[in-house]
Amino acid sequence: MCKYRPVTTNTANEAATPVASTPVAVRVLRLLFAIYGLTALLWIPIRNADGFSLSNYLSYFTIESNILAVIVLLVGALRDPQSRTWQSVRGAVTLYMVITGIIYAVLLANIDVNLNDAWINSALHRILPLVMLLDWVFFASRHRISEIRSLQWLLFPVIYAVYTLIRGPIVHWYPYPFMDPRHQGYVALFIGFVVLGIAMALMALAVNAVGRLGAGLRGRNAAKS
Repeated sequence: MCKYRPVTTNTANEAATPVASTPVAVRVLRLLFAIYGLTALLWIPIRNADGFSLSNYLSYFTIESNILAVIVLLVGALRDPQSRTWQSVRGAVTLYMVITGIIYAVLLANIDVNLNDAWINSALHRILPLVMLLDWVFFASRHRISEIRSLQWLLFPVIYAVYTLIRGPIVHWYPYPFMDPRHQGYVALFIGFVVLGIAMALMALAVNAVGRLGAGLRGRNAAKS
């Protein structure tokens, strides 16, 4: 059976609400997947030490989102915080990993993104996005996250897009073909960004929705036990 720790609310008249702690086995799995992801992230610069550009490497959304995922998994494994702020961070990083997996599958699966090792490609684009999503669904936040807050998660992808478009002309390099205006022009690029923005907004709402669904199911199972 799950162990519970009481969490009191800010309202004196409300009773303490039991919150199920994350099982130890799940926290161990989080730690193992964090190590797995960190190994994949570190193996890329180690394997390509000659002529490796750290600034270009850190300019891939895939790399940035996976670094955040490793941090979230490590914190979830070692500390397992339950605050509303941290759970919102979890949701945001889950969204970024979902974006990474879907964008790769739809736009980049047949394009060279400088990941020559198949296991690294699978780790960063398939396995870790799935792990983050499953962790979010089955061990979801008990704090209700509003739709507005979930849409605010998109601030990071917006900042990333602005950064890429500013940096690209300076270094004459873009991380992804669909973000390169040299081959498609700025009009097509803008249209593509609008479509991606709408898709990402729907992803944000969906990630929040499945998290609520998971929290509801977890709450009912905890009540039965």
